[in-house]
Amino acid sequence: MPRKPRIEIPGYYHIINRGVEQRVVFGDNEDYEYFLELLCRYAKTYGVTIHNYCLMGNHYHLLIQTEHENLSKFMRQINSNYAVYFNKKHKRSGHLWQGRFKSWYVTDEAYLYTLILYIEQNPIKANMLKDVEEYPYSSAHHFLSSTPNPCLANAWINTQYQGDTEAIKVFLHSRSDTAQLQELKKASSMVEASNVDKKPDIKKLEKMLQKANNTKERNRLILKAYTKGYSQYMIAEVLGLSQPTVQGIIKRTKGDSDITIP
Repeated sequence: MPRKPRIEIPGYYHIINRGVEQRVVFGDNEDYEYFLELLCRYAKTYGVTIHNYCLMGNHYHLLIQTEHENLSKFMRQINSNYAVYFNKKHKRSGHLWQGRFKSWYVTDEAYLYTLILYIEQNPIKANMLKDVEEYPYSSAHHFLSSTPNPCLANAWINTQYQGDTEAIKVFLHSRSDTAQLQELKKASSMVEASNVDKKPDIKKLEKMLQKANNTKERNRLILKAYTKGYSQYMIAEVLGLSQPTVQGIIKRTKGDSDITIP
């Protein structure tokens, strides 16, 4: 049976990959550091934003944002180059990874917030430590460190909290709902399946948003576009706004009882 085609519309993605037969893929500090080096290098090459990551002994989690339909190319470079490095170092041959990486398209803010907490709190759930900042191979370690990481310069947490480490710490220690995450993943899968042959058309989005005569109407159209499946990133690109601005507009407009979406 042929493999299901991977959806690669621009936007946020949750990525997971595991070692074949659940084997350890990060054996020492050098392994972790080399994987992160590859992640940062190819993020720059492919125009990908790294928002969050957590590397565990036999698997990893990433939250990334793509600008182009190049998710598979980006991940192939990282996984294949790391496998070559690992096999050479440990004098082994054969597949290192369990198979194709798994990816879920992040559909809304609820998914985004839950996912960030889930990724960063992985070491805590594995009973490795009590505070997220103590784990050296996750992005939380850098968000709460006095030494900034250039690879995370445009991460959601950095743009949202602007270096307020106390607020970041409170957020990262918030309770994460694993059951909710599973429900959001199911919704994400349905969104992906429905978009296999119908990817968001940026020309139609531009035409829709051009109809706005004032700020209130613009905000209504932003919310309408978002409910129709256009990503916050794409809306922000069309309007020349930042993604956090678009996110705030959507949140406020949803709560405005005077605005109706046909």
